[in-house]
Amino acid sequence: MDQYCVMGNPVEHSRSPRIHARFAELCGQPMAYGRRLVPIGAFAEGIAAFRSEAAAQGDTARGCNVTVPFKFDAAALAQHTSERATLAQAVNTLRFETDGSIHADNTDGIGLVNDIVRNAGVPLAGRSLLLIGAGGAAAGVLGPLLDAGATHVVVANRTLDKAIALVQRHAALALRHGATLEAWALDEVPGAFDVVVNATASSLAGDAVPVSAQVLRPGALAVDMMYGPAAAGFMAWAEAHGAVARDGLGMLVEQAAEAFEFWRGVHPPSAQVLAELRASLAAGA
Repeated sequence: MDQYCVMGNPVEHSRSPRIHARFAELCGQPMAYGRRLVPIGAFAEGIAAFRSEAAAQGDTARGCNVTVPFKFDAAALAQHTSERATLAQAVNTLRFETDGSIHADNTDGIGLVNDIVRNAGVPLAGRSLLLIGAGGAAAGVLGPLLDAGATHVVVANRTLDKAIALVQRHAALALRHGATLEAWALDEVPGAFDVVVNATASSLAGDAVPVSAQVLRPGALAVDMMYGPAAAGFMAWAEAHGAVARDGLGMLVEQAAEAFEFWRGVHPPSAQVLAELRASLAAGA
């Protein structure tokens, strides 16, 4: 049996096993997927243990998803890294090859784009977009947002230097697409935007939304990369100011679908699984 898992710390809350089990069922793929709690500072050891334990069971470890705080460790461990993961300098998906090498990708950004464009039905081409935050989550999505055709993108962060560094790393990509890309401090963001993406940990911490409601155009799409109760505050703020609010559950499913295809060569029916998951969560399951 081919084995996969999600590695993180903490990891017990992850819905990835449920999502991938459903993908495998719908696509007829023989695989198992679990959770693995990895001690801080021991990511490489965690990978080695996963592979050796699978082999001891007569199975083969084929890959893993990577969540906080190991996305930078995963990038350093891989021998081959996709262009988007290289640009992000962070990795959320590893594939283990038969020659022992590790291939890395970051599917967070394309997952976000697919959820916005396909599931929410909001085109990004020609739109203005505000990305709040400049950490690993923001780094993982900025490239694909530019690839999707957003023509004016602002990265806003509490520490301006981090936003500037992220913008500078993506400057060539923005130029290639003819997009305007800027960095601003949170309290100095100019203008209003068609799409606002919250990539900070403010929702998780229960903090106030870190930008003014003036950044929202009437009817703007406001997306929090968190989902469930963690996203409730941001979504309520967005709706109270005339925006259409969306949580990160669709991004979670869509990034998982991209990882599944990276591993198995088959793209699963992500929209169906997202609908099932939303219904299940609404029912309290």
